[in-house]
Amino acid sequence: MLSNQTREIIAATLPAVKENSRAITEVFYPLMFSRYPQVKAYFNQAHQAQGTQRQALANAVVAYASNLDRLELLGDTVSLIVHKHASLNILPEHYPIVGECLLAAIKEVFGDIATDEVLNAWGEAYQQLADILITAEEGVYRNNEEKTGGWRGEREFRLVRKVRESEVITSFYFVPTDGKPVSDFQPGQFTTLILEIEGETTRRNYSLSDSPLKPHYRISVKREPNGKVSNYLHDSLKEGDTVRLTPPCGNFVLTESERPLVLLTGGVGITPTISMLQPALASGREVHFAHGALNSSTHAFRETVDQLASEHENLHVSYCYSEPLSDDKDMPRGFFDHTRLEALIPLDKNPDVYFLGPKAFMQNCYRDLKKLNIPEEQIHYEFFGPLEALDEASV
Repeated sequence: MLSNQTREIIAATLPAVKENSRAITEVFYPLMFSRYPQVKAYFNQAHQAQGTQRQALANAVVAYASNLDRLELLGDTVSLIVHKHASLNILPEHYPIVGECLLAAIKEVFGDIATDEVLNAWGEAYQQLADILITAEEGVYRNNEEKTGGWRGEREFRLVRKVRESEVITSFYFVPTDGKPVSDFQPGQFTTLILEIEGETTRRNYSLSDSPLKPHYRISVKREPNGKVSNYLHDSLKEGDTVRLTPPCGNFVLTESERPLVLLTGGVGITPTISMLQPALASGREVHFAHGALNSSTHAFRETVDQLASEHENLHVSYCYSEPLSDDKDMPRGFFDHTRLEALIPLDKNPDVYFLGPKAFMQNCYRDLKKLNIPEEQIHYEFFGPLEALDEASV
């Protein structure tokens, strides 16, 4: 428990920290990477360059400090952080590094205003948060290790199959090199690939894109124009090559319910919903699958979804293309806007809605779903990278 003095100091300095939170994180990351270069491999440098990781940290620090007396309000956010950390194999020894550099960044930004008393208070508050995360992460590690086929930390896998799903998306099938089974996972979860590229260790999260209870793990990766890892996977990783994986993690998962299910995706956001689709259909739920792509050349898994639709009366499929090719003339054009969503979602049946895609897609979906009065607790989404705001003006 934090002392009353610490709480008073945090409350008094929080407005200034909030106003300068981005400046603090701008100092924090370069400082940490300079002092402790070994931790750089745990961070997506593309997110660093875009600034999304820094903004996410700034938001998290402010949210935590603003709710010291009601940490239960941070439940979903803490769970998201715990699963991200567990997927990257963040360990207790990493936390002192972050704490040291965070306090040093606060000192650098505020100068003499950041007295020893102030720094000690923020250090105490940080340690409380670190203890909460360390305990929760250990629970995830233990659960993953105790599963049949489970493990803790990193495990070596071999690429046994590589399948082109569209012009931009390729699937990769991995099996453990130790010949033992893989653990089950919840539809919608992700794994982390640990790769050695040009002499550097790199980690990336990828959604598991196949149903659970298979002898392999499958990920499906979009080639990004300047993506260091995606281009390596597409161009250089060959069948027979090995990588390391961490156990499946994530809380963007399919929950059991008798309500109709809406799976709404854009682009490569389709990958976790493909994992959800077959278990949902097997449960007998009414499923509405809506996917937006540029055109038929970039549309992945269409044959899979169409085949399932022909086999299951409870599956209803909708597609639309924003930049259709000449051969796509019969395909609905545009986006899943308010009008389209109102037409395809069974609003009278109180559905659950899961959505994922590019940021602009997600912002607009979130706005329109709220306008359609879908209850907040029945709206589920996940970001490919750091948590960002969805309720800002649509793009």
